[in-house]
Amino acid sequence: MAKVELKQPIVQEIAAQIDGAQSVVVVDYRGLTVSEDTQLRKELREAGVSYKVYKNTLMNFAFKGTEFEALAPVLEGPNAIAISKEDAALSKKELKEKKAKKKYPSVAYELAEKIQEKTDKEVRITVPGHTQRGGSPCAYDRVLATRLGAEASRAILEGDFGCMVGTRNQEIIRVPLSEVAGKLKYVDPKASIIDEAKTIGISFGDE
Repeated sequence: MAKVELKQPIVQEIAAQIDGAQSVVVVDYRGLTVSEDTQLRKELREAGVSYKVYKNTLMNFAFKGTEFEALAPVLEGPNAIAISKEDAALSKKELKEKKAKKKYPSVAYELAEKIQEKTDKEVRITVPGHTQRGGSPCAYDRVLATRLGAEASRAILEGDFGCMVGTRNQEIIRVPLSEVAGKLKYVDPKASIIDEAKTIGISFGDE
């Protein structure tokens, strides 16, 4: 039997697990001791979250064509996936009641309130999917926001202030504000992106 045929059932198994999932998290378990891994599995199991180690290539095949396809860039090194279907299993009425009890629409709002209380500074929240696509954030947005937030937190812990975090070639980088603040980036008026923008009705004031 060909290797591809042997792997197909595993790909189908992963696909079945992520179908209808409320959330899927790729876990890099490097650095965990056996006892820590056991405790993690126990806590996830008690929370109704399935957790299993798979090869990255098989997860990549299973993710293709789904809302979790954007997780592909993080499939490097030894990984497992944690899958939760808790909310997906609730009836519409139960889900509505659960959401009604929540004080915050997401953890970002809770975190913003706590930061505001600690610093006495106004905190504003931006949902990447809203600004980038004009809709709800997809899996890629969530992964990107998590990676940017993690690097920003790391910079704070290291005392590396006066910089911004961004992406370059799929890698998260820090850029000194002095290199970007007050500097304009120009777009060639003849660039295809300008023509495409005008096609959908965006005005640049030149007509």
